Amino acid sequence: MSLPTTMQAVTIQGKEPVIKTVPLPNLPEGYLLIKPKAVAGNPTDWKHIEFGMGPQGSLVGCDVAGEIVKLGENVDGSEFHVGDYVYGFIHGASVRTPDNGAFAEYVALDSKLSFHTPKDIHFSGKDNIPEGAIDTFEGAATIPCSWTTAGVTLFYHLNMKYLWEAAKPQYDTPLLVWGAATALGQPMIQIAKKYHGFSKIIAVASKKHAAQLKTYGADEVFDYHDADVIQQIKTKYPNIVHLLDCVSSEQTLNQVYQCASDNAKATVINYMGLTKDNIKPELQKDNVDVASTVIYLSLGFDVPLFGTVLPNDPAYRAHVVEFIKEINPHFLKGEFHHIPVKVYKNGLEGAVQIVKDIQAGKTSGEKFVSVFN
Repeated sequence: MSLPTTMQAVTIQGKEPVIKTVPLPNLPEGYLLIKPKAVAGNPTDWKHIEFGMGPQGSLVGCDVAGEIVKLGENVDGSEFHVGDYVYGFIHGASVRTPDNGAFAEYVALDSKLSFHTPKDIHFSGKDNIPEGAIDTFEGAATIPCSWTTAGVTLFYHLNMKYLWEAAKPQYDTPLLVWGAATALGQPMIQIAKKYHGFSKIIAVASKKHAAQLKTYGADEVFDYHDADVIQQIKTKYPNIVHLLDCVSSEQTLNQVYQCASDNAKATVINYMGLTKDNIKPELQKDNVDVASTVIYLSLGFDVPLFGTVLPNDPAYRAHVVEFIKEINPHFLKGEFHHIPVKVYKNGLEGAVQIVKDIQAGKTSGEKFVSVFN
């Protein structure tokens, strides 16, 4: 198959996502060149544009499912072949690789961070797909960023072990997942449940998502709309030491922080680089730490982000590579489910609209995916 030298891609122009003609991305050693079948949007896409985190002209988008059209040097030829379907993520709109983003006609994907699809993967043909096993391109595209982030949170930061359906909880303490209906919260609950990580999984989400979250494994769902939600949680669970802020705004971080134990050593993890400096002084407690994680570190390089440079962390990358190897068979068996999907058409045009719709706050318990078919 002969490849073109240029392609269409969604790029950053000012503070807008705009389709432009650009060269094909560089194909580094160990990478796969993918022709997308479906791409999914994430809040990080619009944030890279709006907050100037992505360079002007850089390519947008992180999550992709598609067909391998070329193997880079030193890719394991026994595992990957031209014509195979895979899914994975890249750091779209990055300072280091501005020529590569998921919202493009060709995408370079790290083979070590790539998932294999089922052999019979196909397009759903639907506008909306309920949660379920990964058997469509749309479902596969929803997985990479959110599930690897959930995995690195639980197995790297919180030191859970790969004990599938463990007989007893790995931690005899509850896990609080705030923003449990988000694209990050839903996999977090599924993974914590299947590996029996905690004595209880406490979800905080809109009440309309309660039934779905309980099917995934949440033991109790609190509604964040309740004015006294923090007091409700503290009264019933006064000693929570593992807390995840899957929304990660300054407001939610302060709310989650208040739910932590007043005495035992506790950690709140967020996903926007927020620190204890973002906690109001009157709420700060000596026993509660604030940590964050950035999944782009799994790509194996320094990550310029948030006005600083996060240093390369080989152990972090090794954990994510291990997580993908562990979790992929469970996806193939249908033991983990993608979250509900809203499908957009027209490939790159759909991707542009997704960026705008996520920024406008239109997602609720679902993932937006654009298809190329």
